[in-house]
Amino acid sequence: MAAGGSSSGQPQFIARAGNESFSHAPLIENPETDQIVVPDKKSWKNLFAYMGPGFLVSIAYIDPGNFETDLQSGAQYKYELLWIILVASCAALIIQSLAANLGVVTGKHLAEHCKAEYPKVQNFILWVLAEIAIVACDIPEVIGTAFALNMLFSIPVWCGVLLTGLSTLFLLALQQYGIRKLEFLIAFLVLTIAVCFFLELGYAKPDVGEVFYGLFVPQLKGSGATGLAISLLGAMVMPHNLFLHSALVLSRKIPRSVSGIKEACRFYMIESGFALMVAFLINVSVISVSGAVCNSPDLNKEDQMSCNDLDLNKASFLLRNVLGKWSSKLFAIALLASGQSSTITGTYAGQYVMQGFLDLKLTPWVRNFLTRCLAIVPSLIVAIIGGSSGAGKLIIIASMILSFELPFALVPLLKFTSSRTKMGTHVNSTAITVLTWIIGCLIMAINIYYLMTRFIHVLLHNDLQLVAVVFIGILGFSGMAIYLAGIAYLVFRKTKESTHLLALTTEESQQLSNTPSKRSGYGLPNEDLTSMQLPQRVRTTSDDVN
Repeated sequence: MAAGGSSSGQPQFIARAGNESFSHAPLIENPETDQIVVPDKKSWKNLFAYMGPGFLVSIAYIDPGNFETDLQSGAQYKYELLWIILVASCAALIIQSLAANLGVVTGKHLAEHCKAEYPKVQNFILWVLAEIAIVACDIPEVIGTAFALNMLFSIPVWCGVLLTGLSTLFLLALQQYGIRKLEFLIAFLVLTIAVCFFLELGYAKPDVGEVFYGLFVPQLKGSGATGLAISLLGAMVMPHNLFLHSALVLSRKIPRSVSGIKEACRFYMIESGFALMVAFLINVSVISVSGAVCNSPDLNKEDQMSCNDLDLNKASFLLRNVLGKWSSKLFAIALLASGQSSTITGTYAGQYVMQGFLDLKLTPWVRNFLTRCLAIVPSLIVAIIGGSSGAGKLIIIASMILSFELPFALVPLLKFTSSRTKMGTHVNSTAITVLTWIIGCLIMAINIYYLMTRFIHVLLHNDLQLVAVVFIGILGFSGMAIYLAGIAYLVFRKTKESTHLLALTTEESQQLSNTPSKRSGYGLPNEDLTSMQLPQRVRTTSDDVN
């Protein structure tokens, strides 16, 4: 089959036009774009063509926000919150697979579906919430980079926060050598710190029984543990990742047959599973090392003080057994790499969110600069007032914000992928639908429980006058009511907008797909996705062209 060329061989997709008739229309006007072409044949070797999006998404699971919450979880509660990492990783695999399926089957990413489905006001609110989530995700990257600069060059944290604005220019300079090379470099540096934590496990010698108990026995002791659990959830299952993954899968040009789409969904799930397993092991090792070292009976006073107020800027002592005096430098380099790699994925996610909701496209450096400026302001204020300790707490707050905002991306995703109107024969099975809604409801229940308990605690334990307490209570409970009403609207609103399915949805169309035709069986991604810097070139085989 021809993957492009003349109009007769131009890639087409099939849209339902009646009971037995079908119309063909090109998805974009100019198919001459750099794409990874998946061979139109069944083979396990096709998995290599799908490798990439899952690993890019998994970067968000080992960013500075994750390191911060992992370190504090281990230092304060030892291994008690490991089960959160396990549950969040399993939930992330299922949810990220749904995001990938949505893009593969429909040819549109999540933000585009939201724009088509919801009225203008609701659509605008969802866009604002998505942008806030992206800024909240960028705050740990800003602070993590500032901590890294402090460890490398003894630059004050607040100065490091300002210097992070220059990372946009740094990334642009490296991107001229190809985004793939940049990603491999960052992945290597992050992997370096992962190996160090794995080696440190041998020195720390955490109790295997306690680790497994923490992994498989849920426990939350106190509001502090609940807050950290929410932070871990927010740091693991991020709203912007759902928008990102549903868009990244469209960088592949797959066969538009039923079997081709099923194969793409299956291979994307395998790829995501492998990438998220690596991220899971890294997070478990960080918590285990932190828990074992900070709860060691022979810990000296200096390290004990660091454990009592542990943040990214003090965590390098955990690697001292492996790296000695170089621990802070190598940890700083890996932390810097982690923050910058997350910046790349955040920039892409922001671009897709803006394009999908507003049909507005910005060049990557402008998008990166705007997001970074919004993240710098609160980070700078906290760094000046609270120092590194305050900046570390801001990372936890940012992760909690991500958790609170998750339903406003998760619920639309669950609704769309469970809708036969949008997904056709590739709709979620009953078991997957039930499981994903249970996961979503648990996340929302934990968030609501924490909000209610913390807010009531604040109201009951303060030195304010009664009138002020009543006023704050009215505002707070009104805000919670609006939050719940927004989630309820998304949950109970019936899906109305149909999708021009790229998948074949009827018995007749499946027969049509198996008949010889001069038309290509490939579909193309949306125009805004074809301009992304990843991938850099077309990879084809001799089987692609007959």
